[in-house]
Amino acid sequence: MAEPEPMLRLKEVSKRFASPGGEVVHVLREVSLDVARGEALAIIGPSGSGKTTLLNVIGTLDLPTSGSVLLEGEELTRLNEAQLAEVRNRRIGFVFQAHHLLPQCTVLENVLVPTLATRNEVVRDGAPERAKRLLERVGLGGRLRHRPGQLSGGERQRVAVVRALINEPRLLLADEPTGALDRVSADNLGQLLVELNRELRLTLIVVTHSLELAHRLERVLEMRDGRLSPL
Repeated sequence: MAEPEPMLRLKEVSKRFASPGGEVVHVLREVSLDVARGEALAIIGPSGSGKTTLLNVIGTLDLPTSGSVLLEGEELTRLNEAQLAEVRNRRIGFVFQAHHLLPQCTVLENVLVPTLATRNEVVRDGAPERAKRLLERVGLGGRLRHRPGQLSGGERQRVAVVRALINEPRLLLADEPTGALDRVSADNLGQLLVELNRELRLTLIVVTHSLELAHRLERVLEMRDGRLSPL
């Protein structure tokens, strides 16, 4: 029986920048990676090793200098900007260290922001009830009308997770999601990500400095000098 196609496949992905002095900086060096559907993967490594750049390339926020990125068999580097925006909006969810919630909007309104850009009427029409269910799931069912300034740091980050899930993406990317949280909130958020990965059958990739969070996930890779290797 043939091996199932990976959810995500990177083939010899490199990323280079020109420094102000004209020197070429190699951030990613021929990174190849397969991630199975539903897998939970952690990427660790020192600052400046290329972790965030790799996540940005996977999420189409940045393009590789060379190599290919395939999501569910589709070559993302061949898509135009409008097509990439649709991929980001519908198929990939993002959680960052900073929650980026709109301070003037309620929790529910913040969660629903990504649905404003989707062209999928089924997803858009069902979004309010889905948002309420997800917020209830993460323990924020009683906070729908609160604004971000009325929430704790951990609560704000849980809202950001729900916002990332509202359009039902199949891939969730998290960049240092617990980096700005206290230990208890970080532990709770890490456990929540693990549970959502299992419950929703999400493919989850987390970039983190936290070994404790990394070891909650199925597989841990280390990035050093732009290269990935098993921990």
